[in-house]
Amino acid sequence: MNKTDLQNRVLAFIGGAADDFNALALEIFAFQREHNLPYRNYCGKRGIERWQDIPAVPTSAFKHLPITCFPAAEAVAEFHTSGTTAAQTGKHYFKTLALYDAACVPNFRAHLFPDGATLPLLSLVPDNPHSSLTYMIRRLGARFVDRLEPVTEPVCVLGTAFHFLNLFDAGFRLKLPAGSRVMETGGFKGRSREISQRELHRLIAERLGVTMIINEYGMTELSTQFYDHQPGMDCKDVPPWARVLIINPKTGQEAQPGEPGLIRVFDLANLWSAMVVQTEDLGVAEGDGFRILGRAVGAESRGCSLAAEVLQQA
Repeated sequence: MNKTDLQNRVLAFIGGAADDFNALALEIFAFQREHNLPYRNYCGKRGIERWQDIPAVPTSAFKHLPITCFPAAEAVAEFHTSGTTAAQTGKHYFKTLALYDAACVPNFRAHLFPDGATLPLLSLVPDNPHSSLTYMIRRLGARFVDRLEPVTEPVCVLGTAFHFLNLFDAGFRLKLPAGSRVMETGGFKGRSREISQRELHRLIAERLGVTMIINEYGMTELSTQFYDHQPGMDCKDVPPWARVLIINPKTGQEAQPGEPGLIRVFDLANLWSAMVVQTEDLGVAEGDGFRILGRAVGAESRGCSLAAEVLQQA
C-alpha cells in the first residue's frame, strides 16, 4: 500500500469506516520504520505482530531531532511544545493537517456538544502560531478574547487550567447563561499556583455558573485529543483510531490492571511522524479509557529513558 492509500485509509477509519486497528497500525509501523532512519535503526529488524509491541518514541525525542517520515523542510505546519527555553522546546512537523483536522473537530463536538447544540466558542488561550492548541482552537472556529464579557446567549469557553485559575485569583466572577459549557486543558506549567482538577472545576462552576465542564488531554506530539467521558468523570475516552497503554516505568512493560504507570499513546493520525508516543504522564487504565494522575517525577523506565538517546545516535 502506498502512502497516499495509507493516509486515505486512516482518514476513512477516523471518519467511521470499519477497519482492523491491529492491521492498520502494523502497516503504519512498517511505513514509519522504512521512511524514518533513526526510528528504523532504533527498532531494528525485529518482527512485530501486535500493535501493543510497536516501539514507542518518547516525547523528549521531539526536542532533539525531527521525528518525520518526510523532509522537515516540506512541513505545512510546525507545532512547538511549551518549554521555558529554546533548548527545551520539542517540535512536531506536519506534512499535512488533514489527519489532525479529521481527528480534531468531530471528537471535540462529540464531547462538548453531545446534545447537538451549536454555540459560539470563546477562547481565553493567546494566539500563538506555533501552538497546536491555538491551531485546534482556530480549526474549531473559536473567537479569541482577552477576557470574558457578559453575554445573553449560552457560549462554550475554551481555556487552559492556569488561565482560568489566574482569572479567578484576580477575583473574576461572571454568571454565564444556562446551557453554557467549558473545556479546560493543560496543566499549570509553573505559571500559577497549582490546584487539583476537582478544585478547579469547582471554581469554574462557582465563578462562571457552568455545570458542564470537560477536561481535554492533548499534547504537541500527538494529532488526537482525549476528553472526559462526561462532566464530573475524569476518565478519558479513547477514540477508535487510537489506543492507550499504561506502562510500568521500571520494566517498560504494560502495567497490571489497576496499577499506575506511564501513559503510552498509539495515534494512527500521527502517520507522518510517530504513531506510538511515550509520554511522561502517569495514569491508570479504567474500563475502556484511562485516568490521568499527573506528571511523572523522576520515573525513568529502562525501556523509555534510553529511547531518546538511542534515537539521536541512530
